[in-house]
Amino acid sequence: MEPIIENLENNLRVLVTPIPSVGSVTTLILVGAGSRYEDKGTSGLAHFAEHMFFKGTKKRPSAVEISSVIDGIGGEFNAFTSKEYTGYYVKSSSKYLSLALDVLSDMLLHSKFETTEIDRERGVILEELRMYLDTPVRHIGDVFEELLYGDQPLGWNTVGTVESLKTIKRDDFISYVDTFYRPANMVVSISGGVEKEQVKRLVDKYLGSRPNKEAKNFLPVAFSQERPTVKLVNKKTEQAHFCLGVRAYPRAHKNRYKLAVLNTILGASMSSRLFIQLRERRGLAYYVRSMAEEYHDTGFFAVQAGVEINKIEEAIKVTLAELAKLSEKSVQAEELKKAREYIKGKLILELEDSREVAGMFGSQILLEEKIRTPKEIIKNIDAVSASDVQMVAYDIFKDRSLNLAIIGPYKDEGKFVKILKL
Repeated sequence: MEPIIENLENNLRVLVTPIPSVGSVTTLILVGAGSRYEDKGTSGLAHFAEHMFFKGTKKRPSAVEISSVIDGIGGEFNAFTSKEYTGYYVKSSSKYLSLALDVLSDMLLHSKFETTEIDRERGVILEELRMYLDTPVRHIGDVFEELLYGDQPLGWNTVGTVESLKTIKRDDFISYVDTFYRPANMVVSISGGVEKEQVKRLVDKYLGSRPNKEAKNFLPVAFSQERPTVKLVNKKTEQAHFCLGVRAYPRAHKNRYKLAVLNTILGASMSSRLFIQLRERRGLAYYVRSMAEEYHDTGFFAVQAGVEINKIEEAIKVTLAELAKLSEKSVQAEELKKAREYIKGKLILELEDSREVAGMFGSQILLEEKIRTPKEIIKNIDAVSASDVQMVAYDIFKDRSLNLAIIGPYKDEGKFVKILKL
């Protein structure tokens, strides 16, 4: 599987990944802008704009007319907003590639942003925000990143706030699209049963005339930490949720594959250490997982779990003990091999889905300006040793670096600060 990169005359990057064995195609347009590119007054604008692109264009004046086109070919149609980029995609039969590009380009270049639709969708997004705030398993991650990054864009909720959402107006959308939706800040990633020349011709037809302009960049994140920190959201719940973690590595760091293996060993699967310790042996949690997140200039590793209210301190102590073990004792060969094979197996499964392929390679070009082929990734994962995992654990797991976010019926942060010791 060899992705092919082409640049149009207006500097729009086109990534083609032919998968001859499939009859589907995923057409994905990625934009290098997300919630960390916003200021306080427009917090949530990237996500709000994502919604508004579906609400009507000059050619297709309503949301129903837009969605009916894709429904009429049995396609998948969606979008997403993250801290650093936004994506829009259609997955369909390969014969509808031209239609998919027509619809997506029409949405992104010719949306009307009608005031009545903005006000209607504002209410929808406010309810989406309230849903997240009322769903601790979803909201705890936002609380954790607010603890890590504070009052700066990486620490803000991608959806925005009640206050900011109420003030966003039509001119903000027009300015936002003009600032960020420029060819050099976008990638069109198409994978599936397609050919390079066909893709390039069609992308040029629909997006080649878009004039280029340099996009605005984000402000670098700033932080310092000398001691463990706790952020407690007091809420009456039937289950307590916590997210315990540390700052780790930015995107493309030399330790990214080592951290990926460490993450797999700790909490990426049903046979991971934390799943076994917290769920299988002690019955403390229904769900427990770990994650490694990368941003341009920072990153983090975290463990998240939902536990019985009266046993949260025990669950946190067990989690801390597992983190400490990785620093103190080398991983056994069998466990290391299982972790590496797990990562490689997941990668191979993803390569069977044109949407996963378009997203994986497209985001690499957008965020890293290079392609990491499956062969390269597998080679780097196989190169991770037990000493590498221990080195990374020793590097990031330190008492002073610990951060703990909690949602539950608690008021005393002090008792949680006291147990944050490895």
